[in-house]
Amino acid sequence: MRVLVVSDIHANLNALEAVLADAGSVDATWCLGDLLGYGPDPNECVERIRNLPNLTCLLGNHDAAFLGQIDVDTFNLEARQSLDWVKNRVSDDNMEYIQRLPEMTEVGQVTLVHGSPRNPIWEYILDPRTARRNLDHFQTPYCFVGHTHLPILYQFNPEMTVVTVISPEPDNSYQLTPRALLNPGSVGQPRDRDPRAAYGIYDTEKALWQPHRVTYDIAAVQTRIRLAGLPLKHAMRLAEGW
Repeated sequence: MRVLVVSDIHANLNALEAVLADAGSVDATWCLGDLLGYGPDPNECVERIRNLPNLTCLLGNHDAAFLGQIDVDTFNLEARQSLDWVKNRVSDDNMEYIQRLPEMTEVGQVTLVHGSPRNPIWEYILDPRTARRNLDHFQTPYCFVGHTHLPILYQFNPEMTVVTVISPEPDNSYQLTPRALLNPGSVGQPRDRDPRAAYGIYDTEKALWQPHRVTYDIAAVQTRIRLAGLPLKHAMRLAEGW
């Protein structure tokens, strides 16, 4: 089965459409959360995602904050401003959809979560030590996470009891062995100094991981951010991927 894995769309419809077009035909889509926040297209992105066939979608921290499940004071100023802006702009149907999203789930041999298995909404996995500590919090061979906006692969070596860190190259294939944690990066707001939208393709039969990047019309999104009165920082950072 060929699975499209996306995360951190952040209301960026142009980036999402570019990813869906570039990925082509897939058997299923796994979305690791954060449909909302930062970008100018919250309703459009929620509707586009929720109507994909064979979809599994999770709750992200921005989605949870939108629902009032997280104190907005834990976010920085610009993120709080974005959350305030989106509260009156998401339709009732889309709000009900977001309310039904799980924080964590398993699909076959893979655990899906936004932050980490240990703390599904909030913890960032940014280093091998944190990745190693999270191995005790999921039972499947593999775990896919988002939240950091950084494409990365943490591969556990049972013989040496260490976690190897791999910064995967786009369009390469990586053979996975149990156990591993993977992050596809961000669709709508990459932070690895590559402004292209990030996603991954997972082959469930071969346990192959293929990271991908795709260009999209960043200027158009920046214009909509400015017209919406959203923080200019969220427009500026798109061009440089930070």
